[in-house]
Amino acid sequence: MSAQIANPPVGMPSAARLQDLLDGVALDAAKPLASQIYELLRSFIISMKLTPGCALSEKEIGALLNASKTPVREAIIRLEGTGLVNIVPQSGTYVAPLNVEGYISACFTRLHLEIGAVRAAAKSKGRHAFVSVFEDLLAQQQSAWDKDDFEAFFHLDEALHKEFFRAAEVPDVWETMRRTQTDVYRVRHLRRIRNIRNGAKVIADHKAIIGAILDGDADGAQAALIGHIGSLEEKIKSLADQPELMRTIEILNTTRPRSRRKKTNLSGSEQVTEETCQASY
Repeated sequence: MSAQIANPPVGMPSAARLQDLLDGVALDAAKPLASQIYELLRSFIISMKLTPGCALSEKEIGALLNASKTPVREAIIRLEGTGLVNIVPQSGTYVAPLNVEGYISACFTRLHLEIGAVRAAAKSKGRHAFVSVFEDLLAQQQSAWDKDDFEAFFHLDEALHKEFFRAAEVPDVWETMRRTQTDVYRVRHLRRIRNIRNGAKVIADHKAIIGAILDGDADGAQAALIGHIGSLEEKIKSLADQPELMRTIEILNTTRPRSRRKKTNLSGSEQVTEETCQASY
């Protein structure tokens, strides 16, 4: 039966069915299938469309995407490697709990790697080559905010921060950092669901960081970045000051996942049906 929560806090995300999420999605045969499947599932998990405890059936994913077992399995293994799913032997694959300690660690990682990136970008002789890229992404992000399109706003935010690492001439470090940020992204989306939004400040902060980079002011870029993403102490205090957010995380993490169930068909033999996430709150 579906998991039920008595008196859920305001802003509790509702889990979706894979069938609905993947409806109409077509993979590009010219690109690596495993990477496409990984990015799709990753986006559903970090946006909280698939919540902690949701079961992921490799067979169903393959059928919905018209993909063979191998790329689906590769995508699931990559998700496990980034801490987004847990593979339980003899049971199945489930979306991983949202780890608050992991969130704090990820904030630490991001803070220190990105400080290094914006400082290096400010010292780079090639930083002015990124002016048009910065301006274009800022304009797109402002447009997304004006349209209340949080999904686009989030992806543009990622794209802009990626450019800081490119301007610093260390693009691979961005990919390393991105793999550690899954719990940060999930908390960010929970705040969005709970209407805790600060898009106007985000855009203003981005302008300050970019301005300092282009001016060659490494100290200013660092200060603007810390003002933007916050110190580690501020991140911890922010969680402590939002008990309802913490309660939401606790409830999501303790909701029992739906598992496989057995039913008897007309011939009298048992048939295993894999249930994916359809929890209702």
